[in-house]
Amino acid sequence: MHRVASAGNTSTSVRARKEKRLTYVLNDAHDTKHCAGVNCLALSNSSSPGGSEYLFTGSRDGTLKRWALAEDGATCCATFESHVDWVNDAVLTGNNTLVSCSSDTTVKVWNGLSEGSCTRTLRQHSDYVTCLASAEKNSNVVASAGLGGEVYIWDLESALSPTSKSSDATEENCSNGVSGAGSSLSITSIHPNSSSNTISLHTQSQGYIPVSAKGHKESVYALAMNDSGSLLVSGGTEKVVRVWDPRTGSKTMKLKGHTDNIRALLLDSTGRFCLSGSSDSMIRLWDLGQQRCVHSYAVHTDSVWALASTPTFSHVYSGGRDLSLYLTDLAVRESVLLCTKDHPILQLALHGDGMWVATTDSSVHKWPAEVHNPQKVFERGGSFLAGNLSFSRARVSLEGSTPVPIFKEPSFSIYGTPGIVQHVILNNRRHVLTKDTADTVKLWEITRGAVTQNYGEVSFDKKKEELFEMVSIPAWFTVDTRLGCLAVHLDTPQCFSAEMYSADLNIPGKPEDDKVNLARETLKGLLVHWLIKRRQKFGSQSSISGEVPSGKDVSTRVLTTSRVEVDGNAHNDSVVFPPFEFSPASPPSIMTEGSQSGPWRKKITDLDGTEDEKDMPWWVIDCVMNNRLPPRENTKCSFYLHPCEGSTVQILTQGKLSAPRILRIHKVINYIVEKLVLVKPLDSVNSDGTFAPGMHGATGVDDSSQTGPKPWQKHKPSIEILCNNQVLSPEMSLATVRAYIWKKPEDLVLNYRLLPSK
Repeated sequence: MHRVASAGNTSTSVRARKEKRLTYVLNDAHDTKHCAGVNCLALSNSSSPGGSEYLFTGSRDGTLKRWALAEDGATCCATFESHVDWVNDAVLTGNNTLVSCSSDTTVKVWNGLSEGSCTRTLRQHSDYVTCLASAEKNSNVVASAGLGGEVYIWDLESALSPTSKSSDATEENCSNGVSGAGSSLSITSIHPNSSSNTISLHTQSQGYIPVSAKGHKESVYALAMNDSGSLLVSGGTEKVVRVWDPRTGSKTMKLKGHTDNIRALLLDSTGRFCLSGSSDSMIRLWDLGQQRCVHSYAVHTDSVWALASTPTFSHVYSGGRDLSLYLTDLAVRESVLLCTKDHPILQLALHGDGMWVATTDSSVHKWPAEVHNPQKVFERGGSFLAGNLSFSRARVSLEGSTPVPIFKEPSFSIYGTPGIVQHVILNNRRHVLTKDTADTVKLWEITRGAVTQNYGEVSFDKKKEELFEMVSIPAWFTVDTRLGCLAVHLDTPQCFSAEMYSADLNIPGKPEDDKVNLARETLKGLLVHWLIKRRQKFGSQSSISGEVPSGKDVSTRVLTTSRVEVDGNAHNDSVVFPPFEFSPASPPSIMTEGSQSGPWRKKITDLDGTEDEKDMPWWVIDCVMNNRLPPRENTKCSFYLHPCEGSTVQILTQGKLSAPRILRIHKVINYIVEKLVLVKPLDSVNSDGTFAPGMHGATGVDDSSQTGPKPWQKHKPSIEILCNNQVLSPEMSLATVRAYIWKKPEDLVLNYRLLPSK
């Protein structure tokens, strides 16, 4: 699992601090659909007659969505985008407050009826936050737990209230929250800055510390709370159900019985009874008053991941890894198979007389469930007795008496788009080939964030072979598809290592020999909206942050800026070349962090120009605003140029030459022709053996200002270049020759010979 943005190195080590990463997420679909599995569901029922009903979905694509439900369909009316990893759970509390948790280690609070406004980010957990629980009659209490073993109980009113301190603490200092009641934080004050309230506002109030329920030594996967918020239960990899008093965080009991991870928990409204679902395939009913298991139900053939009960707690709906949704009568131990799915079931939500089902697929479906009169389902027949031993259910399945599902089709569906499950970066380092869950193969141009070819259902491996190019360009980005879409990661200084000639990018009006840095132009394309907004707000001469960096940033920045390179070929403006234009119709999202904000995610069209170094990596802003690139590895290629063995052609040079890695072989041919043909050759080689800039137009036949075909295309050269006895194409670059023909760590050796005259 990737972590999108590191918290930075705060140690006193002399080792260089790792710079923050910038990631941009591409999506080929409409913003109104999920592109990865849906992990959680939450329903908002209007109390007023005729009021709107909303379904909230949280997905592995990192977003939440609000759907307005109607008899004839569902409409996505808001996308909640701020998490930088999977959304694992979500709950609704009073006044339409939406609370979500994520594998990015945060809990976020949203205005559920807004257009996607995050009102607070709570950073207390040390690892993925897996589950939440809320109290039906106490909208102020929410509990969270995760893989770090921590269980926190949040008083939302206190957590969301403005800090009582004179100034907020920086996000960097509070990213891990406060470890305990007696702990303290050294708070670095910052000047109030209206330009940072868009993101920096979403930080945790420093005067508030949630109640910590300490006792878990391993990961927690499930939480449940009773209606009043006076009782909390938790379960995880320790295979026990722990019961807590959420008001104090004290543990009241521990219930043993499951033989594998506990993945789902339910409490009745009073807190007397508890249901648990486990990876041991069993459902257990616990009497908390008696502190024991009173019934166990062998219904499933694999892990139980989701539970929901009827309002009276007389029947339980369950789903999990075996792709099946069951209804069980807790009193008589009778079960019936409601439906089977194509994907494992992750969460259930009762709605009227139906049941919303979320799975590892990007679509969610509503199935008939007869929630208010579940006995109607049993009257259809097909029920079986739920045994009390897990192997009894497995044995029944092996004997061939598998239950027949009552319902064949859902009554309502909200469709997502197929998520990307396979990808490969092509050698040209501008295109990525992908395959999704529908087996559709597509070609993406990542510098524009667009699909250039949709090949349909074809062989991914064969298409990859067809698209192979013998070309060598440095790996300037990395990609992953964990979110169901392409996430492109840029890390400095590696991302600035790739350059191409403008002619190869077909940039109109730009000299064909101009070198174009792919990362710089991509960043310009991503942040063009931000840059325009910023100049509108602060003027074209605005500084990066408007104030001097403080603390440890000063020495780092002074040292670094003394070694930066200014890209002299690029214009210091917001002009974006066509190969780097991102469509405003389906804009990518940026995931990153700055010196004082934690990781965040936003669409590039939602950036308002106020974001600065506190919100984004300084090197990104420095590149886009000041046209500066950080120090990079050597972009030159050293080589020797010798006549072919046995050739009578004269020796031009004994020394080692140096040229840009992207230099094409036809340029080397032109250089040789100049040396051989001219009575007085122009000085195209510097005294140190490097190609001089004037070399490109030395003979007048390769003037970069000329239009039309390249000179080597007009006249067949009388010279050919070989490497390892293989004739090289004039279009090859030195880097390509070295990678695919030379294949040795030593300096490249090129040989040349005269072709017979025609």
